[in-house]
Amino acid sequence: MAAAVSKAITVALTSPNNSTCFQSKRSSFLPTTFSETSCYNKGKIVACRSNANTRVSSVAANFNTNNAVAEKPAASTETKSGAGGRLSQGCKLIGCGSAVPNLKISNDDLAQIVDTDDDWIHKRTGIRNRRVLSGKDNLTSLAVDAAKKALQMAEVEPDDVDLILMCTSTPEDLFGSAPQIQKALGCKNNPLAYDITAACSGFVLGLVSAACHIRGGGFQNVLVIGADSLSRYVDWTDRGTCILFGDAAGAVLVQACDGNEDGLFAFDVHSDGDGQRHLNASMREETSDERKVMFGSNGSTVEFPPKPYSYSCIQMNGKEVFRFANKVVPESIELSLEKAGLASSDIDWLLLHQANQRIIDGVANRLNIPDERIISNLANYGNTSAASIPLALDEAVRSGKVQPGNIIAAAGFGAGLTWASAILRWG
Repeated sequence: MAAAVSKAITVALTSPNNSTCFQSKRSSFLPTTFSETSCYNKGKIVACRSNANTRVSSVAANFNTNNAVAEKPAASTETKSGAGGRLSQGCKLIGCGSAVPNLKISNDDLAQIVDTDDDWIHKRTGIRNRRVLSGKDNLTSLAVDAAKKALQMAEVEPDDVDLILMCTSTPEDLFGSAPQIQKALGCKNNPLAYDITAACSGFVLGLVSAACHIRGGGFQNVLVIGADSLSRYVDWTDRGTCILFGDAAGAVLVQACDGNEDGLFAFDVHSDGDGQRHLNASMREETSDERKVMFGSNGSTVEFPPKPYSYSCIQMNGKEVFRFANKVVPESIELSLEKAGLASSDIDWLLLHQANQRIIDGVANRLNIPDERIISNLANYGNTSAASIPLALDEAVRSGKVQPGNIIAAAGFGAGLTWASAILRWG
């Protein structure tokens, strides 16, 4: 490769900056008065009713996780659709978009930085290339581009968006990037916008959150964006991690609909903080020669001002993460399918977080899903964290592979450790 490109790689793949992750927030809204809303029971979508004769609490008390997906209310109640137990408010995915940086880094390019080669990387991961932010590129701009494409496909104007969920672990502002996306889109009605931090599970959790806001809060159009720039937190001298990650953004527009058109059938979500030791980018104290003042209180002394901190590069135990994913992901999808009353044979497409092709193939084998029903673009982009699922979905939709009405089993998994799956219908 030309020297100029090698120089560009060196500049782009420098040590991570001091941008920090924003702790996820959750906002819940309930209408002041309502006749019906929907509730979730461990991933099952069930209908609830509140009026003079029926209280939500009494219905909720009778929820049973072993029962059908939509439980029937008392005989004296009737939903708007006239069918007991049917959701009066559903949600569906109607638009998608994605964006990637211009700079493409191949396996051969990385071989100039660390001791590796294309064959070694591809056999172990399935990755050939990845995209990396460089120059004046930034993650917020990528997220805005992806969001605009999703709105255009959905034929929804920015002023009609009433919630933006930015799923990212690498925001460009400590306090979150979502409000800047709202500003860049030109949403004049000041819709709520906030970040969700759940690493590679973030996008699936964003979809679940969007559905909760629509069903329980009366929102109509929710933008769910998955975007990450993990290249800023990669140690580019570590062959075990630098070969894996890339930067990207993807978005979907989730819209309210009638219950009989609902497109989110079931979900399953988990976390295990004990696994944090296997995958993390923890805070570290920065070294400084600045002189500290010692303060005493109750016989003790402390340094002041506090020492500055930044996040470390990504630390990963690849074998443990591989073992974790191959165990929990198929189990989670099977649970979601059971809640939805479906079998793996009912799935049109398997869409997993694009982490490693061997993980994708292993999960598909466990679920007896043939290769031709797997969506994968890992070879072109590597692991793009929260962006990987919407990025792959967008390419599959725009290429004509995924058609309206297709049923998709999606699952994200990663740092936390967290994992989540959802059974959904496109369009």
